[in-house]
Amino acid sequence: MSGTQDSLIEYPSAFPIKVMGAQVDGFEAAMVEIARRFDPAFDEARIERRPSKAGNYLGLTLTVTATSRAQLDELYRTLSSHPLVKVVL
Repeated sequence: MSGTQDSLIEYPSAFPIKVMGAQVDGFEAAMVEIARRFDPAFDEARIERRPSKAGNYLGLTLTVTATSRAQLDELYRTLSSHPLVKVVL
C-alpha cells in the first residue's frame, strides 16, 4: 500500500458518493455543481440515478476523482449541508 497514513484509498482514484435528496427541479444540477467544485473534470454522464418508489426522492451516485482525504471530507461536508440533501454515503 502506498504511504498515505490510515487511508485505504490510493489517490487519485475514482470514488463513488451516494447522495439522496428530494426529487425536485434543480437537485441534480446542484449536486453536479458541487461535484465540479471538487473535481473540475467530473463527468455528469456517469451519474447513476435511482428514484424512490413513490417518486419523492432521488438517489444519485456521483463518481468523483478523489485526490486527498481532505478533499473528500470537504466534499461530504458541502453535500451534507445542502438544503435539498437528506443523506450522503
